[in-house]
Amino acid sequence: MAISYDVHLKYGVDPNMSLEGKVAVVTGGFGGIAMASNHFMYGKGAKLALLYAPFDAPKKDESLAEFEDRSRVEAFECDVTSPESVKKAFAEVKAKFGTVDILVTCAGYVCLQPCMETELAEWNKHMAVNLTGTFLCAQEAARIMTGDQHGGKIIMIASQAATVALDNHVAYATSKAGLFGICKVMAKELGPHQITVNTISPTVVLTPMGAKAWEGKKGEDNKKMIPVGRFAYTDEIGAAVLFLASNGSDMITGTDILIDGGYQVW
Repeated sequence: MAISYDVHLKYGVDPNMSLEGKVAVVTGGFGGIAMASNHFMYGKGAKLALLYAPFDAPKKDESLAEFEDRSRVEAFECDVTSPESVKKAFAEVKAKFGTVDILVTCAGYVCLQPCMETELAEWNKHMAVNLTGTFLCAQEAARIMTGDQHGGKIIMIASQAATVALDNHVAYATSKAGLFGICKVMAKELGPHQITVNTISPTVVLTPMGAKAWEGKKGEDNKKMIPVGRFAYTDEIGAAVLFLASNGSDMITGTDILIDGGYQVW
């Protein structure tokens, strides 16, 4: 016997991707990808809690000045490698905004060295910032989301380097690849709480750091491996963050969105 169903049934996806009233925490909150994501989410009505490392304090006033409604944006100092600092920052966010609905982990560290010359101190720093720091923030956000019982979105910025081999990236690539494991396990465990967990893996992004690292012949040779023939811009990553933060992505969890211009089709 055939099963009939109503083809007009809809979940209720908001095509405008409104985030009105949502609270978004963004680590590494003053960076290029972070600020692009901030502006997209702010433009859709979100309140922003920007976490910044102590060494980023000089960027605070200039970064916050980009937002007209300062009642919806606040910055909080946080060392993501410190459990105590992470707990304190998230407690401050909750005290200020009441809850956490969205987490975007943009805080990151990179120092490129050949695998045979990679220093243990550099290896450990990559793991502390990129892997452990992301986990600590995701864990704390999940505790708030489950406690407040409203679901949520956890979006981790990984990297193309976690999927393809790039010279001199052994520590960075390993730390970013580890995010896939965190993402999948947290997605499985947090799914019943209506919390989705995903990663975004950009190719080279034209931030000041990315442009400098890939200038000259090295960058031009790399672009030849990208079918669209160029590197990514920060707003292209921010647009993916906005989608994952919106209810249009509620059935997407435990997966990676690769933004690489087709590099992997070779």
